[in-house]
Amino acid sequence: MSTCSVTPQASPLASRLISISPSNAEPCNNVTGTTGLLYMIDIDNTGNPVTALYVKCYDNASPTVGTTPPDWIFKIDAGVRRQYLIPEGISFGIALSVATVTTPGTSGTVAPTSTVNVWLATS
Repeated sequence: MSTCSVTPQASPLASRLISISPSNAEPCNNVTGTTGLLYMIDIDNTGNPVTALYVKCYDNASPTVGTTPPDWIFKIDAGVRRQYLIPEGISFGIALSVATVTTPGTSGTVAPTSTVNVWLATS
C-alpha cells in the first residue's frame, strides 16, 4: 500500500493568484497592490470564436488604454484558452495593470464582444 504526503512550501513560486472577469478595455488597475514578478498569465478567449484578442499588461498603477504604451502584450487567438508561463518571472517595479482589447499595440481600445477571463500568478 502506498502512502502519500504533502509538504507545504515556505517559498512558493507565486504568492498571488489574480482573477479578472471579465477583462476588457477598461483597465483593471494595480491588481497586485505592490511591485513583484509575473510568472503566469492564463487567458480564456473561448467566448470570442472569431476574434483574436490582446491582453495588455502595464507596469503602471493607472494607465490610459490607447495612450499609455503597454509593457507587455499577450496575443490570444480566437476561440481558445492559452497559458503563458514565465519561469524566471517578468519584473514589474511600479504596479501591474491589465486590459484586453481587439487591436495590438498602444492605440487599441476596442473591448471584446464576449467575456474574456484572465488569471495571473504573481509574487
